[in-house]
Amino acid sequence: MRRFLPDTFTILLVCTVILASLLPASGAFADYFGVATKIAIALLFFLHGARLPRDVVVAGILHWRLHLAILASTFVLFPILGLAAGVLVPSVLPPELYTGILFLCVLPSTVQSSIAFTSMAGGNVPAAICSASASNIFGMFLTPLLVGVLFSIGGHGGFSLDALEQILLQLLAPFVVGQILQPWIGGWIRARKKLLTPVDRGSILMVVYLAFSEAVVEGLWHNFSALELGAVVVLDIVLLAIVLCVTMFGSRLLGFSKEDEITITFCGSKKSLASGVPMASAIFAGQSIGAIVLPLMLFHQIQLMACAVIAQRYASRRALAATDTPAVAKA
Repeated sequence: MRRFLPDTFTILLVCTVILASLLPASGAFADYFGVATKIAIALLFFLHGARLPRDVVVAGILHWRLHLAILASTFVLFPILGLAAGVLVPSVLPPELYTGILFLCVLPSTVQSSIAFTSMAGGNVPAAICSASASNIFGMFLTPLLVGVLFSIGGHGGFSLDALEQILLQLLAPFVVGQILQPWIGGWIRARKKLLTPVDRGSILMVVYLAFSEAVVEGLWHNFSALELGAVVVLDIVLLAIVLCVTMFGSRLLGFSKEDEITITFCGSKKSLASGVPMASAIFAGQSIGAIVLPLMLFHQIQLMACAVIAQRYASRRALAATDTPAVAKA
């Protein structure tokens, strides 16, 4: 039963949204808090770059078929499903929430949780490390480009060079600096994971608080009904279920091993909250992004619960197969 309970970070996210709803940042405080948030985000991506060993990237690139399958799921399958969800506007979903769904569909995969679930299920962990990291690196370019393409198709605006510039300066530049310094500081940073975890989570919570503060001031909770918010939850579940089925059964049809199937399933079906919230603040600068990141926050918890169950089933089957093998060999 514990696997269905929210983790500590999810609880903190909920508390942050409640705080923003009761005590939203405004005026001069919001301006100063915004500057502090940008600094925290830059530090977050600097640490991501400094943590990633280069030999992992080089080794992982060799398994190109697996990485291509994961990237296709992340940046092709998901966006197609997002466009298909446009039929629900405006009868079921208001345009603002659909913007959040479409934005969710163009985000890169998670890193930490994808690797953790792959390891738990007995998948190809080195490939998961490389693929999830590559997804986030490519996402810095592909996400703003896909936002421009898909939103133009859906009539929600076009590509913005300013948004791409913000992504490159605020996210990619610190990441590159971290990679340059990685040979000297990477080991030290990886050895102090618990010490640096608050930087990861704290920066995301800061962005969420600022985003929801702006949205609350503009009347976020008065603009959407409980039925519309429920529709977002259902749509998130349907999106995840479809992609999980496609990645799981598609990898089998393509002849991947069980270890690679596990890696493709978890890395190809996840969406990154850590990258998504900062990207939303850069791509949709000047807009109220509370409604835009709301579907992503809900998807984050849904994917954790679903993947925890799937990972445990993979692990149980692997353990059962291991116990059955000696008996078969003896017979």
